[in-house]
Amino acid sequence: QVQVAESGGGWVKPGGSLRLSCVLSGSFFRVHDTAWYRQAPGKQRELVAGITDRGTPYYIDSVKGRFTISRDAIKRALYLQADMLKPDDTAVYYCNADIVIKEDGTTWNGWGQGIQVTVSA
Repeated sequence: QVQVAESGGGWVKPGGSLRLSCVLSGSFFRVHDTAWYRQAPGKQRELVAGITDRGTPYYIDSVKGRFTISRDAIKRALYLQADMLKPDDTAVYYCNADIVIKEDGTTWNGWGQGIQVTVSA
């Protein structure tokens, strides 16, 4: 069974930084695309940033230049460095991963439990 677990959230003042981490545990063969999503109160969950299995990152416009997504295959981890944070970045952040769980190529899409990020003065 594969588990997805986020850490690193919290409260920060506008202009501050946080580094979110996501660790994949359990038995699997490899990881395809991974991404960070967020859901603010009263809003739908939205994609924030993703990184393909070839290492190509992509971002929504509102975080370009402020957030950096990266992954470490050896540590089975995904990161989101969030700088110059704004109150509008306040949300629960979720890690998502497409994982190959069987040798025949069967994939599983997993979500973490979510972690709160609050940006306020």
